[in-house]
Amino acid sequence: MMAITTGAGGLLGWKILQRTESRQIEILRRDAVVQRSTSYLRDNPDKLTSPEALVGDYRMLSAVLSAFGLENDVANKAFIRKVLESDLSDRSALVNRLSDKRYLRMAEALGFSAPGGPSADLGDRLGQAFIQREYERRVGAGDEDLRLALNARREIAAFADNDKSATTQWYEVMGNPPMRKVFETALGFGPSFGKLPVERQNAEFMKAAQRQFGTSSLAELAEPAATERLIISFLARAQLTQSVSQNRYSAALTLLARP
Repeated sequence: MMAITTGAGGLLGWKILQRTESRQIEILRRDAVVQRSTSYLRDNPDKLTSPEALVGDYRMLSAVLSAFGLENDVANKAFIRKVLESDLSDRSALVNRLSDKRYLRMAEALGFSAPGGPSADLGDRLGQAFIQREYERRVGAGDEDLRLALNARREIAAFADNDKSATTQWYEVMGNPPMRKVFETALGFGPSFGKLPVERQNAEFMKAAQRQFGTSSLAELAEPAATERLIISFLARAQLTQSVSQNRYSAALTLLARP
């Protein structure tokens, strides 16, 4: 996988990425590996008719999972099948009980339990999602923080029309590891924060967001300007942490080098 690099990290890298994103994605669309995956998604609708058909085809399963950032689950066929066979309308169903809502979004997008089954344009929609995720993966190969920023920008947009309670929405953030890392860093939480009871963590997330961004509503944070403030805070704090660590490392090397 060829990395997409900006030549800089942190806030400068983010600004460069924003300026070059459209061009980079167009170049990525023409990549041979990407074209093979998106063509397979589009040209094999028979592999997208049921959970059984999907998990029975490794190539299709790998591409679909990659489209939702779940590529590491490709070996967990039994689990993925149970997730996709869940009744989305049943709150006690497996897919609704998982804290990581990427599985729910995948099940909703595939539409296996929807009346009439999956939509006719499913392969095309999955192909677009695959390209976006692949773009993020390749950016991450050069700078993981920039990948996390791109992921947060896309993931938080899903809260724009979310009518769930604020508490429930924050639990969804807590159950999404990449999103959680962005918020923890942006809000200045340290490593020990994750040791608090989950109810306390939820409350602290809301209080810190209100204090720093003027709102604890994820729907409001999904507004482009608010999302940009979140990402800038994340990248600035991440860059500061890295600088402190590098300075400590350099100081340690200096001490070790002394006679």
